Amino acid sequence: MPPTFVLASASPARKRLLEMAGISPLVAVSHFDESSLAADNTVALVEALAKAKAGTVASKFADALVLGCDSLLLVNGQTYGKPESPAVAIARWQTMRGQVGELYTGHALIDRTQNRCLCQTGLTKVHFADVDDDTIQAYVGSGEPLQCAGAFALEGKGGMLINKLDGCSSNVIGLSLPILRSLLQRLGYSLKDFW
Repeated sequence: MPPTFVLASASPARKRLLEMAGISPLVAVSHFDESSLAADNTVALVEALAKAKAGTVASKFADALVLGCDSLLLVNGQTYGKPESPAVAIARWQTMRGQVGELYTGHALIDRTQNRCLCQTGLTKVHFADVDDDTIQAYVGSGEPLQCAGAFALEGKGGMLINKLDGCSSNVIGLSLPILRSLLQRLGYSLKDFW
């Protein structure tokens, strides 16, 4: 029997993705202070954050498989997480519109039964629509972008503001299902173990 699958995230979108893929996770929020970490580049930062979140939660379980994730958006050399306020979200959208961003999601999967941790980062290019200020104001006013890395939710209203994606769509939502499958297989698990 496989270990309990634990999602070290408060993200409803990540939980929903797992459930749609047939995995019913136990949710254990890490409450890790993301501002306590810094890194030289976006990939290193999302992996460090994912690993820290997974590690914080994994320490509470003796025999679980713990997944931590973190996403950041890189546009024109600037890295963005969740916007701190509506004003920041509006300014960010005014910068992002008509641009192509790179959405990075770090994944850390800790197997407490094997004392192993695997990390991998997904990259998806996001082509933002050249939306007008009224649309930006309305979108930010909906509240949706305030809880999302990059100030948009692909699976919500924000999906209407994206022209196209190059890469994995679930990565943009916060958890690349292909990466998760690969990490599980590298640890010796089959997908059917969790269905």
